[in-house]
Amino acid sequence: METIGFIGLGIMGAPMAGHLLDAGYHVIASDHRSKPPADLVAKGLKTVTGHAGVGKAADIIILMVPDTPQVADVLFGDNGVASGLARGKLVIDMSSISPIETKMFAKKINDLGCDYLDAPVSGGEVGAKAASLTIMVGGEETPFERAKSVFEKMGKNITLVGPNGVG
Repeated sequence: METIGFIGLGIMGAPMAGHLLDAGYHVIASDHRSKPPADLVAKGLKTVTGHAGVGKAADIIILMVPDTPQVADVLFGDNGVASGLARGKLVIDMSSISPIETKMFAKKINDLGCDYLDAPVSGGEVGAKAASLTIMVGGEETPFERAKSVFEKMGKNITLVGPNGVG
């Protein structure tokens, strides 16, 4: 089972990461801002130093942050995820952000030899807690198939809708 890095353990991200832990995934988070929720730590969540540390330690890195500038910072800022990536990793942005920026982020990650999916969700906090989110995925078929079992732990309606930026 692949190790999942999860960045953004807020109202939506915390229950999503919790479902992954419940399913038996090894989940790691960054110690970037604050302590992770105690209930996730009790389920086995581990932390590493900085977002680059998540990029290094995880096979699949999921972002669930509020806006486009924050995604840019998490990925490409000082000690960002991109600086810790190695060929073959998969980055999944589940935030609802600019499709134009998403395409640029995907290209930069692809240029590092990694895959990128944009996978915004619908269903809000209730859907995140119930693992019933609708997940609309933009990207290529092969990484989508790789991520599908991960998505299925967080949502019910999961659809590959086209290339990066259309999710």
